[in-house]
Amino acid sequence: MLKGQICIVRHVTGTDLNIFIALVNDLPSRGDYFSSHFKSPETLRKEFLQHSFVTDDSELFVIEDSLHHIVGVITHFKSRTPTTREIGYRLFDPKLAGRGYVSEACQLLIDYLFRVHQYQRLELLTAPENIGSVRVAQKCGFTAEGILRQSFFLNGRFQDVGIFSLLRPEWEARRQQS
Repeated sequence: MLKGQICIVRHVTGTDLNIFIALVNDLPSRGDYFSSHFKSPETLRKEFLQHSFVTDDSELFVIEDSLHHIVGVITHFKSRTPTTREIGYRLFDPKLAGRGYVSEACQLLIDYLFRVHQYQRLELLTAPENIGSVRVAQKCGFTAEGILRQSFFLNGRFQDVGIFSLLRPEWEARRQQS
C-alpha cells in the first residue's frame, strides 16, 4: 500500500472485486481517451484468482480516496526495453478530475518504481488534447518527447499520442530539491 495525503494506492482485494469490475467496465465513464473494449466479469475474476492483477509484465492498483472509495486505477507495465516501464491511469468519475487524485497516485507509483526496482526510465502516453493527463505528466516531472503519429486506434479512428518520460537521474534530482 502506498499512502499519500489525499489517496491510497493499493492492490485489488477480493472484497473490492465486484465494485472494481463494475467501475472498470462502465463504458460511459471511459470518455474520449479510452478504448470501449472491455474484459468480461468472468475473465477479470479468473485473472484476479490466478494472480491478483500482478505479474512480471504488469501490476495494477486501485486509487482510493480518504473515505476508502475506489476512484480510479493506476498500473505499470512492460515497455519496449527491460529497464523501462509505462504507467497508465484512469479516473472513474470525471467529476473528480482536477482534485489531484491521479497526480498524487502517479507520484506515489513513480517513487515506488524507482525505489524498489532498477528501472531507468518511466513513460506516459497520452492523447495530446487530453489536457488533464498532460498536466499529470508535467506535475510529476515527466518531459515531453514528441508525438507518435496515428499510433492508437480509438473510437473508430487512428489517433496521435504524446510520449512523456522520466529518467531515474531526473527523479533523484527532484527528490533532493524537495
